[in-house]
Amino acid sequence: MIESHFDIATKDGAMTSFSVHPDGPGPFPAVVFYMDAPGIREELYVMARRIAEQGYYVILPDLFYRFGMIRFPVRNDYTSKVWRACMANMTNAMLMDDTRAMLDHMDALKVVKPGAKGCIGYCMSGRFITCAAGTFPDIFKASASLYGVGIVTDQDDSSHYMVKHITGEIYFGFAETDATVPSFVHPTLQAELKKHGTNAIFEVHPGTRHGFCFESRDVYDKAAAEKVWKVFFDMCKHNLG
Repeated sequence: MIESHFDIATKDGAMTSFSVHPDGPGPFPAVVFYMDAPGIREELYVMARRIAEQGYYVILPDLFYRFGMIRFPVRNDYTSKVWRACMANMTNAMLMDDTRAMLDHMDALKVVKPGAKGCIGYCMSGRFITCAAGTFPDIFKASASLYGVGIVTDQDDSSHYMVKHITGEIYFGFAETDATVPSFVHPTLQAELKKHGTNAIFEVHPGTRHGFCFESRDVYDKAAAEKVWKVFFDMCKHNLG
């Protein structure tokens, strides 16, 4: 595997990013991996490598770059206050600007196959996945939003309004028990998907809690996590080649 750390120039500064892809010149279909709220850490690098092992070029950007170099060696009430503050000051529009910068960066790389790409995100990035699939419908053809926070809000830029633009395939996977996803989210999102005939899979994983995809968490559910991987990899295979 070939790994690299680099910066991508955006309107708001340098976005530190990580990439990994199989040995060889490629070109490989690309997958954008949007981080969750606890930020960049080895756990995410391991997951990025797993995606790359399937034959993809994977890019993992530090979405907190606007706030400086933020890393959380531990998870506790103090660190959660920091990432919640960051989340509260990140808009969908900002992240779509970042996504555009990533796409421009990859367009210039010979190792990246032109055309359809995938994207996957967890927790805070569930809404960014939804926006990306709708903002760049000709590019993101395989998308996965896992226990996404803030997908449905009462704001005009709520990401669920973007599903009408999605032309690829998108997977929404939720935990059965999740205090970060209010009760109105599931029916509202499902209604929007049905209204526009979006090519979507909507699934609630029985017996799971928020964070069930991460092996290091006490809420890790191996069966559900592996099912998520299978769904995503199948989507990528069918839509990206």
